[in-house]
Amino acid sequence: MKLLKLSRDHLYPALEEPQVEVALEDWRDNPQEHADATALRISNATSLADIKCDIHGFSVIILDFPAFKDGRAYSQARLLRQRYGYTGEIRARGDILRDQIMFMARCGFDAFEFSGANVNGASDALREFSFAYQPAADAVTPVWRQRLARAAAA
Repeated sequence: MKLLKLSRDHLYPALEEPQVEVALEDWRDNPQEHADATALRISNATSLADIKCDIHGFSVIILDFPAFKDGRAYSQARLLRQRYGYTGEIRARGDILRDQIMFMARCGFDAFEFSGANVNGASDALREFSFAYQPAADAVTPVWRQRLARAAAA
């Protein structure tokens, strides 16, 4: 799989750093056995509401996309960024399509593991829309708020 990382609104090929991955369930069962883990893998079926480990101790959190039409990891990424204050790398892994990249970045993903041809044009996907219509984990002001601010200033 090809790894791309987000930096200054562009996706750049990245060398895969050696990560010691552990699944959240395995970590919960025996954290001492996985003390050397640097990446936490969370299934998209896992509720983050009852997460009971120090996620800030991991440099990477990997969220799974088993199928492109399964979007539960979008919510997980946004919760990790906004509710839990996670500032490390959130990596999308699995069946990722080019059309999803901008929305993933807005939810808090900053690294993407692609398979094969899905990587083509990935950076271009970040710039296909000039406005955002809803608030997200990024700092982009939704267009409706911009319009309200202009109207109030007039």
